[in-house]
Amino acid sequence: MVVRQEDKLAYIIAVVNEFAAAFSLNPQQAYRYLDRFKGIDFVDQFYNVEHTQPFEDVVEDLALYCRKNGGALA
Repeated sequence: MVVRQEDKLAYIIAVVNEFAAAFSLNPQQAYRYLDRFKGIDFVDQFYNVEHTQPFEDVVEDLALYCRKNGGALA
């Protein structure tokens, strides 16, 4: 399956916004957190699976992944 970069980018932006809302952060704070603790890399690498899941599940996956990489949000 060929993934258009524009689609992946739009999805990552949506995920960052959902993550921000879930943890009462602004989008910039959420992006910096996800970037620092490898959450952006996770979404990029597993886009084919993650984009088929509800945003709530993706946010949960990201929070867990970031905690495993040193993040402190729960």
